[in-house]
Amino acid sequence: MKKICIILAVILVIVLGLGIYAFRVILRSKRMTHEESLAWESDHYDTSFYDALEKVDYEVPSYDGYVLHAQLLKNPEPTQKYIILTHGHTGTRIGSLKYVRFYLDFGFNCVIYDLRGHGENVPTFCTYSIRESRDLCAMVEEARKRWPDMTTLGLHGESLGAATTVASMQYKPQVDFAVADCGFSEIASILKAGLKRSYFPEFMYEVTRLCAKVGSGYDFNDMRPIDALRENDVPILFIHGEDDTFIPYSHGVAMRDATRGPSDFHLMPGARHAESVLVNYDEYKQWVAAFLESLQGN
Repeated sequence: MKKICIILAVILVIVLGLGIYAFRVILRSKRMTHEESLAWESDHYDTSFYDALEKVDYEVPSYDGYVLHAQLLKNPEPTQKYIILTHGHTGTRIGSLKYVRFYLDFGFNCVIYDLRGHGENVPTFCTYSIRESRDLCAMVEEARKRWPDMTTLGLHGESLGAATTVASMQYKPQVDFAVADCGFSEIASILKAGLKRSYFPEFMYEVTRLCAKVGSGYDFNDMRPIDALRENDVPILFIHGEDDTFIPYSHGVAMRDATRGPSDFHLMPGARHAESVLVNYDEYKQWVAAFLESLQGN
């Protein structure tokens, strides 16, 4: 009996150890620096336009005092239209440049910022849209105060940034539209699939979930941006890559169907995760242009 107890204790320690390891990887993945991010972006498209833009760096205190580092990219042509762009997990605000290109053409000033725990911000764990969505609302509120004469304010998010954008709708941010590219409707299924790919048994999700809840105070099962759409009236354009195996496009379809307000959905053939604008820039730009034009009659 003593031997069996020892074996069970060892197994329990191993399982808990794996759970702690998994939750730390999930919540505290290695982040890119701005330099690494710019190098990656520059390898995939021409980022030289960024150097020529007039930039204003500033800081935004969030709901809990956490400081977000942001940068205004002024449109060369004077305009009172603004858009706040939110990058993906482990990236930095530099990752939003791929979308800044066409928003400048559309006459917007562009605000890019580092997600909580990313870029220049103080390191901390990721809550996959819970704290991040409130941070985005702080960005919106600050922008409204900083530029009181603005005529339009939109949001654009990629991956975690898209999930953050969608989740922020529960707080009724004062924005005119949103674009959500390859966001998840809920994180649980994504994490379960990731654990499975890493050859963890199914029960390890619950172990990891428990470890994360104890270690961070947040529950994976509460990370559900789709729930923010039940009473949402902000028009949202959903875009997803058809070949996205990380976050399947069914997540975008589910959110399109869940939102109460005007919405549209486009699927980019041949695009994997967060690749849609890189696979066909012109078509992507046309989708956003048509969406913005459709809002003129609302």
